Amino acid sequence: MTSPSTTDKPTVYFDGACPVCRREIAVYQRGAGADALCWVDASDCPDDAFGPELARDAALARLHLRQPDGRLVHGAAAFLAMWTALPQHPGLAGLARLLDRPPLVRLLDLAYGAFLRLRRLWRPAV
Repeated sequence: MTSPSTTDKPTVYFDGACPVCRREIAVYQRGAGADALCWVDASDCPDDAFGPELARDAALARLHLRQPDGRLVHGAAAFLAMWTALPQHPGLAGLARLLDRPPLVRLLDLAYGAFLRLRRLWRPAV
């Protein structure tokens, strides 16, 4: 695994123990150009693998993305940043640009929060 402080790529932190999350991330990882991001399965990392401002529990709780400049985003903003960085999915990049408006990001975060409550039904306890 690449250290978050030593990469010039965005780093995505996801919960690989969640079947839904694992499947969605696998779709992104299988596409051409997926190497434009670093992919970190937070369920399979030591506690100190996440860099500043991100604890393992937080990385497991919701999607996070660390930009190459060190800035950390989470939730809907992390999805938008990930979609923008995925060259094999130009439609996703366009969708991200369309949705990247504060009121829409808040609505997307509400929807993502609802999903996070439901995913507990699918995810084994850590």
